[in-house]
Amino acid sequence: MTALRVGLNLVHAVPGAGGTLTYARELLAALFVVEPETEVTAFVTAQAPAELVEVRYDGAVRWQRVPAGGRARPPVSSVLSLVSQWAIEPSLARRRRLDVLHGMANAVAPLSPVATVATILDLIWLHHPQTMARLDRMAMQAVTRASARFADRLIAISGAGRDDLVATVGVDPARIDVTPLGVRTGPPGRPATPADELRRRLDLGDGRIVLCVAQQRAHKNLDGLVRAMAILAAGDATLVLPATATPYEDELRRLVAARGLRQRVRFPGFVCGDDLEGLYDAASCFVLASKIEGFGLPIVEAMAHGLPVACSNVSALPEVAGEAALLFDPYDDAAIASAIDRLLADRELASELVARGRERCAQLTWERTAAATLASYRRAIAQREAGRRARR
Repeated sequence: MTALRVGLNLVHAVPGAGGTLTYARELLAALFVVEPETEVTAFVTAQAPAELVEVRYDGAVRWQRVPAGGRARPPVSSVLSLVSQWAIEPSLARRRRLDVLHGMANAVAPLSPVATVATILDLIWLHHPQTMARLDRMAMQAVTRASARFADRLIAISGAGRDDLVATVGVDPARIDVTPLGVRTGPPGRPATPADELRRRLDLGDGRIVLCVAQQRAHKNLDGLVRAMAILAAGDATLVLPATATPYEDELRRLVAARGLRQRVRFPGFVCGDDLEGLYDAASCFVLASKIEGFGLPIVEAMAHGLPVACSNVSALPEVAGEAALLFDPYDDAAIASAIDRLLADRELASELVARGRERCAQLTWERTAAATLASYRRAIAQREAGRRARR
């Protein structure tokens, strides 16, 4: 099989990018595991984090900085981003004789001299417009619709995401490859900080920890989790919500105060590395109450850390969880509370879910993601070549 020369549009990869940054880092590494001869040109900005660009990959990565975003403010930042992705990247792709250009976060050049693939991560910003500022939402709509129309192939990270693309944007399902995300295999790392010290430093209290790792956005339904804590039977449980603070946190803190939950809901701020490993190790269970998700990577990562999981029964989450999680209606606070109580009270059930979670993780590896992505690249290349032959 001929080795591919791949261009990855990673201008979105900035500190705090969450799951999109994980996707970029892990797919890049897994591509070389599946096909070591692959050559990658990665288009990044000056803000690309060390956890992406300073990793030693077992293959050829050429880092190409492009002038997208930076410290400029809208609309200048949006213009710079479009110039980088729609003009500079295609020009460099031609010059370097790349086989395919892959936009990993909804955006790829609509007029490209090489085959293109666009991953449409989700359409949450369309269904829940309050998750983005108006100008950001307008820019996202422009690049997503252009990518959906002009890319040779589209990748959806779940079947639910594919169905949303078809229903909402009108994409032909035959153009979409469903390529689920993955999780690192093997035992999780042991936290460097003792649990007692971590609890003391992050002010987590002494109760059992109900962990939710999610961005502070309204569609994540963290307010529903807070309301569920007010009716939880397990009076010693503490909900821990690690995340970078947003204006939504102010709303959550007012709700916490109104429900008398100051000692039972904690906001430790953004955590990563050893502290995040420590939170997974200290937690009794994991819960994600989102109203919509493109995939739901946090629930798989929680399973990989050996936690029993409860999550919403909507969007991509049931598909991703399989039989390895308790499902609940995210619009029903009592149902959320009941699921958490079951995880905390029924240790036999919790142990069974942990075992199922390990099995589910074995099915969702980054190597499988990479293999499916490489197959999508080759379909895109074949379609581009077929189109050229038809025009001759």
